[in-house]
Amino acid sequence: MRRLPVYLLLDTSGSMTGEPIEAVKNGVEILVSSLRQDPYALETAFLSIITFDTYAKQLIPLTEIAMFNPPALQATGTTQLGEALSLLADKIEQEVQKTTPEIRGDWKPLVFIMTDGAPTDSWTQGLAKLKQAKPGMVIACAAGHNADTSVLKQITEVVVELSTADSNTIKAFFKWVSASISTGSQKVDAGQKEVTGLSDLPPPPPEVNVVL
Repeated sequence: MRRLPVYLLLDTSGSMTGEPIEAVKNGVEILVSSLRQDPYALETAFLSIITFDTYAKQLIPLTEIAMFNPPALQATGTTQLGEALSLLADKIEQEVQKTTPEIRGDWKPLVFIMTDGAPTDSWTQGLAKLKQAKPGMVIACAAGHNADTSVLKQITEVVVELSTADSNTIKAFFKWVSASISTGSQKVDAGQKEVTGLSDLPPPPPEVNVVL
């Protein structure tokens, strides 16, 4: 079976303390519960969570949706986005099955990055390493007005912005992520092409604005 790897990179820095981090926790739970109701996602989607604050950590390796338990998240420290991109590159190399003459490997990973601030480390090295790992589509979300969309735009062409980092807006974002993963699962299950751009995804809700 060819898996559809999905990586969530979540900002857990100190500025996420309070309502934002609680909203992200709830958002991940909503994401998982809705994917469990989708037979395509249950069959093909595998989910991993990487958090970044003063350090980047993979809290959950690629796990099938049926077995996935949302992790405890705490907000603290700085915003080491570059370290998270580097760690993501390592995990793609380790966890995603490559296509060889003998086997058809996994589909290219879908990556969702969510941050409410600007990186506090040198993120360009991490980005260079990630590009070598050749992920599929990368979608970056700037949560609230303090997030640096100019940096995110250099990481990926697909950047969305939430006007606030409150629970309703973050919930809407995670519901859209869930719908996007479901769409990706259906496409690969039907043997169609992989998700490569916003036009392949469901339209974002009103709370989620595409940054042009």
